[in-house]
Amino acid sequence: MSAPHILVVDDEPDIRTLVQEILEDEDYTVTVAENGAAARHALRDRRPDLVLLDIWMPDHDGISLLKDWVQGDGLPCPVIMMSGHGTVETAVEATRLGAYDFLEKPLSMAKLLLTVERALEADKLQREYVGLKQRAAIAPEPVGHSIPMQRLREQVKRIAQHDTWVLITGEAGSGRETFSRYLHAQSARRERPFVELGVSAIARNNAARELFGTEKDGHIHYGSLEQAAGGTLLLEEVADMDLQVQGRLLGALDTGSFLRVGGSEPVRIDVRIIAATQCNLEEEVRDGRFREDLFYHLNVVPLHILPLREHNEDVPELLSYYVDYFATHERLPYRRFSVGAQNFMRNYSWPGNIRELKNLVQRVLILGSGDEITQNEVETALGSSPTPPPKPPTEEAGTVPLNQPLRQAREQFEKTYLEYQMAKHGGNVSKLAKEVGMERTHLYRKLRSLGIGIKERR
Repeated sequence: MSAPHILVVDDEPDIRTLVQEILEDEDYTVTVAENGAAARHALRDRRPDLVLLDIWMPDHDGISLLKDWVQGDGLPCPVIMMSGHGTVETAVEATRLGAYDFLEKPLSMAKLLLTVERALEADKLQREYVGLKQRAAIAPEPVGHSIPMQRLREQVKRIAQHDTWVLITGEAGSGRETFSRYLHAQSARRERPFVELGVSAIARNNAARELFGTEKDGHIHYGSLEQAAGGTLLLEEVADMDLQVQGRLLGALDTGSFLRVGGSEPVRIDVRIIAATQCNLEEEVRDGRFREDLFYHLNVVPLHILPLREHNEDVPELLSYYVDYFATHERLPYRRFSVGAQNFMRNYSWPGNIRELKNLVQRVLILGSGDEITQNEVETALGSSPTPPPKPPTEEAGTVPLNQPLRQAREQFEKTYLEYQMAKHGGNVSKLAKEVGMERTHLYRKLRSLGIGIKERR
């Protein structure tokens, strides 16, 4: 885990050395450059968290460097300008180009440290603000006091104390991102960036660029791996990653460095990887769609997020959370769910999990009226009418023919047996697991392998 990395660009050796020593005494990581060419090389080696940039240098002045960065991929980080011969016009030009502040030489070390601290804090707040705008109503920590949710939170806290890669599995909308952010917040990397890369949301030919960045004609685009330096990178829906990009990522994890697209110099990485998927990666590996070696790299610590139907006692608390959220942040009218509506939703299967519940709350607050939300209003908003449960097969049903191979006969018996037990318990997987004496994760795999759907049997 790295401290903030600062690049000091100044052609005067005494100032470079003094500033470096002062900053390192404050536990910053410092790289120095004596001119514009060295500054460009330093930016290729590693993305800084802040740049201290002298204006007057022999080969390339600071304002020109600033213009180059702005015209390229934008400023890589906050930039603080320094000059002993600065004018008001120069300071205004630097600020117009995006510089955070302007310091006059001789430098006041107290003012320098204060400005550096404020620039890093402002950048952190800006990134957090952007993150808040991008993610709609993600709870600061997973909501719910059911036994399964308490166990999951405790498991995440234990995992967070160890700087390992984590593979988070779970159905769409179950809260994988919430648990990823919670894990980051509980870890020693909490003060460093949390970056999310939605693999399925980017074109396959852009995946390498977004992950590793690019380098062309002196212009650098920093990818997600460098943006998350010292912090955590969430690869959402990692199963959708192209095999070629998987190979590059595996190489980066193996060596601790990578090449940007178009680059020739290796870039060191210090980042925790959290991979999330709703797919069964073991099946993806067997089918040749996911690299087995990368799977074992990512699957150091597996974490499975339960679907909402398996902790439906948390539904009232989730409803309360999202009503408060939308009333506070989107100024929607505050309404309460009736007891009947809450009971109905506790017994609803929630195929879209927590995301579906959140969308339902927003829908009824926008479209409904009155202080109370009734069961009829909820059923209308869900757009579904209850369907009668499937008729359970009798205990005598499904005799297995004996004139077939043992493996096929066993699979047919298992399917008939599990279908009977599933219908008997109304599709409740917890009761089914207890009845048949199987751990739920293994039971889910068995049901999928036999082609037994769960949702339609509830």
